[in-house]
Formats: sequence, C-alpha cells, structure tokens
Amino acid sequence: MDKVAGSKNDEFYTPYYAVKPILKYLKKGATIWCPFDTQDSQFVKSLQMGGYDVIATHIEDGYDFFEYEPNRDSYDYIVSNPPYSLKTEVLERLFELGKPFAMLIGVVGLFESQRRFEMFRDNDWEIMYLNRRVSFMKDFTSGKTALNPPFSSVYITHDILPRQVVFEEINKKQVLLPV
Repeated sequence: MDKVAGSKNDEFYTPYYAVKPILKYLKKGATIWCPFDTQDSQFVKSLQMGGYDVIATHIEDGYDFFEYEPNRDSYDYIVSNPPYSLKTEVLERLFELGKPFAMLIGVVGLFESQRRFEMFRDNDWEIMYLNRRVSFMKDFTSGKTALNPPFSSVYITHDILPRQVVFEEINKKQVLLPV
C-alpha cells in the first residue's frame, strides 16, 4: 500500500458492483458531483442510469478538487473514489465543504494517524462495510479487474447513511453496468 501511495499512480477505476450499494441511500433526482471522475466512470454512468444529474470533474480536464467546486447550490452530494495517496486531504476538504458525501476508501490505516483520528473525532460521519474486497479496474471498458488489493474498501460518508455503521453485500460478477 505504501508503494501505491508513494507512486502517485493511484488512478484505479471502480467497478459497477462497488458503486451499486451506495445508490439506494441517495435521494432520487438529486444532483451529484463526482470530483475524481470522467464521463466514462462507472460512478457517473451508474448515477446517470439511476436518474441522477451528474457533474463529473477530473484533474486531467483541469478540475483540481482542492481548488474547484461547482456552484454550491448546483449539487446535493459528492460521491467518488478519491486517489489513495490523498485520502486524508480529500476527507478534510469534504468535511470543510459541509455537503453530504460518500467516498470509497481503503480501510487499512484509516484511523491510524493523529490527524485523521482528530478529523473523525471532530466530525459527524458514517461508514459502510462491504462483504468482499473491491477489485478495481485499470481501464473503463474491458471489465477486467486487477487482483484483489491487500485491503478492504469502505464508504466513508457524511449525512447519507441512516446509521453510523451499515453493512452491504456486493456481487462481484457485476463489474460493468448491466446492458
């Protein structure tokens, strides 16, 4: 994990089966900002198919999450899979923005720094545990996933889940959106 975090090569894509569990907790018809996604991401496609309006922004298109925010009144939620190497900074900014959010993040070490400990202690948040590890993709179209990572992923959310801890099951056969 340290090798991935240090390499800055953490552009991995989320399969549909890992997006699906959060969908039922988002209000229908809402507008969702996906700050780490292009139009090809399974987050964007899944949300659009579910009837949500989506604002997709990505650093490659000139939208730096730490410097850009859509008009505050133009979106209801922030949902994505942030870069592993920046999870602390991303979560800090999300709490500062104060909007409901759901971020799919590796759980190992999540609470093991004083900085994150204080951040979680001082903010309201929820966590969704998944019954299996998420195998992320290296591209959007093939449906081929990388080997299981050596850690589990969870959704860290704010003002989305009905309880502080929620458990959901995933079906790893649903890698890409159903046609």
